Amino acid sequence: MLNDPLANVLSVMNNADQKGMKQCSIKPSSKLILSVLEILNARHYIGSHNVIEDGRGGIVQINLIGAINKCGAIKPRFSVGMGNYEKFETRFLPAKDFGLLVVSTPKGIMSHTEAKSKGFGGRLLAYCY
Repeated sequence: MLNDPLANVLSVMNNADQKGMKQCSIKPSSKLILSVLEILNARHYIGSHNVIEDGRGGIVQINLIGAINKCGAIKPRFSVGMGNYEKFETRFLPAKDFGLLVVSTPKGIMSHTEAKSKGFGGRLLAYCY
């Protein structure tokens, strides 16, 4: 049994990308995992992903493009307000305007730059650069 499926997905992607693999598969899938993958796909860290239903949670096939330097889950899930994004950017990202933090807001899951522009706070889920 997995305690944190999102952390498992990000570590599998990170390890496969460091080994130079073009594809990795993870299971089980969830709406949270799929929405984080959509954000990473939109920011061109990963390629496309396909969900294969097997009746036991589903399998996600992720196409890697070799753009990930490091990614991981943020634990504990820190609460972040509108003015506190810079503190966590310096903690988890290597440089200003390089990489992204994934934030769960009341309006859905989005990147930290989108949440800052819309004026939302939330909980930090993951980082990628």
